[in-house]
Amino acid sequence: MMIDLVQLRTFVAVAEEQHLTRAAERLHVSQSAASAHVRAIEENLDLQLFVRTNRSLELTRAGQMLMRQAKELLNGAAEFTSFARDIRGKVEGNLIVGASSDPTSNRIGPVIAELREKHPLITVDLRARASAGTRQALKTGEIDIGILLGRAVDAGFTYYEMATVNFRVVGPVAWKEKIESADWTELSELPWITPSDTNLSYAFMMEKLFAEKGLELNSVVRFDNSALARALVQSGVGMLLMREEYALQGEQEGYLTLSPLARAEYPQYVAHVASRGNDPLIRAFVDAAAEAWPDLRRMAPLARR
Repeated sequence: MMIDLVQLRTFVAVAEEQHLTRAAERLHVSQSAASAHVRAIEENLDLQLFVRTNRSLELTRAGQMLMRQAKELLNGAAEFTSFARDIRGKVEGNLIVGASSDPTSNRIGPVIAELREKHPLITVDLRARASAGTRQALKTGEIDIGILLGRAVDAGFTYYEMATVNFRVVGPVAWKEKIESADWTELSELPWITPSDTNLSYAFMMEKLFAEKGLELNSVVRFDNSALARALVQSGVGMLLMREEYALQGEQEGYLTLSPLARAEYPQYVAHVASRGNDPLIRAFVDAAAEAWPDLRRMAPLARR
């Protein structure tokens, strides 16, 4: 009885998403293919791994017991491939990189250009993912290395801090007088465009700004894509916590107003699974990132709150 690594990766993704469609989207496969992968593992093992509850899929006791082993196997497969590259003595292969869809802030263009110039035998698959999705994909081996926004809290990761990203609270220019004179309570009562539950970095910043003051935002629209959120605030829908470079551009072009009261900052990292620190592909990417980000520095993971 053989378990296919692709099927195993699907099992882990479905377990983490608790949803077949979301797992299929995350893995860039069809829903029918994801379902077939899970079914094949269950048939091979003669075990039921999931039960359906309302609209989600939850692991059975047997599934929970196998989940940790599945992750270890996937990471072990990546380490095996890394060892094989060392034996060959050549830096070549395919590197799967997860990054946000914002090429300006993560400088992914210069990083990949530097990587290709120094190591022309390396090919790259670039996957646009939110930071939370990047973390999960690193754990399951779906991607090799990621650029993410957030706190360095995963003990199994190696982090390299790229920069601190600044954010500003902005709103439509038509609300200029209200926004500039608003106190914290009045600011929270304005209509807001807020992040979905999966966007942990935005949620953490909003908590620091408002929830810790005992304030609840008047959320009228939720988003999971920052480009869509910027389009909404530009159309006058509501307030938004926005990267400072976009906020200043919008103010300069005359369609945004910045709150003088509220601003936030968050670190941006390159991250990979710690056990792959000696992988030539990983080292090549980190070296290329250091060229684009001269202040790149390795960070120890923080303790979780």
